[in-house]
Amino acid sequence: MTEVLCDISDGVARITLNRPEAGNALNQSMADTLLKIALQVAHDPEVRVVTLTGAGRMFCVGGDVGDFGRNTDRIGAFLAQLAGTLHQALAQFAQMKKPLITLVNGPAAGAGMSLAIGGDFVLVSPQANFTAAYGAIGLTPDGGMTWTLPRLIGLRQAQDIILSNRRVSAEEAVQIGMATRLVEDLPADGAALAAQLATRAVGAMGQARWLMQTGMTEPFVAQMDRELQSIVTAGEGPEGREGVDAFLARRTPDFQGGKTNG
Repeated sequence: MTEVLCDISDGVARITLNRPEAGNALNQSMADTLLKIALQVAHDPEVRVVTLTGAGRMFCVGGDVGDFGRNTDRIGAFLAQLAGTLHQALAQFAQMKKPLITLVNGPAAGAGMSLAIGGDFVLVSPQANFTAAYGAIGLTPDGGMTWTLPRLIGLRQAQDIILSNRRVSAEEAVQIGMATRLVEDLPADGAALAAQLATRAVGAMGQARWLMQTGMTEPFVAQMDRELQSIVTAGEGPEGREGVDAFLARRTPDFQGGKTNG
């Protein structure tokens, strides 16, 4: 059985972590497959939106701790390869010029939590919850958690969640900004959002993603310069021209005539 599934249709790539019997725990072969798929969808001009979810009751419980125990004699090299591969996959998701929706169907822990909160839109079911988990087994976070979480919810809240290892419910995750919204029918709501975004100006959304990521560390005036360059480029591009023409003609813009930047 393939440990990560990917279905592409109507401009949407639907990725599913597929080790339900193991809580979708990440092992090396799963991380390798996730990286391969991340590279594919990030650079496929036919893909306009990417969704990520887990099969079964769990979203992802993090790294496969059983594998950790089987590799104690070379744990440093083992963790370097596993986390390094995961980080390459996450880098592709972060840098791609198209939005990422994570559909958190159940518990997300450790690296699974890092994956879950990495979406531009994080939809959670009532069964979802989040646990940093690393401290419980004497490890430190990976998957970009220490970068992403403080930026989403602030340093003080991130310290509480990571250092105390407490569980965050779906409701609290939405309240504090870890998640976008709580939905009752996760597959249907996720599919509807993905289909909606696929009709939008995906190239502009991709550039906005980059601006928001870099804007966290840039001075205000420097970031405005980046915004200026970006809006000029967007205005001269096919999406900008179509958007303005459609607005003036009082019609719905057709942003799907061209390709994404891949």
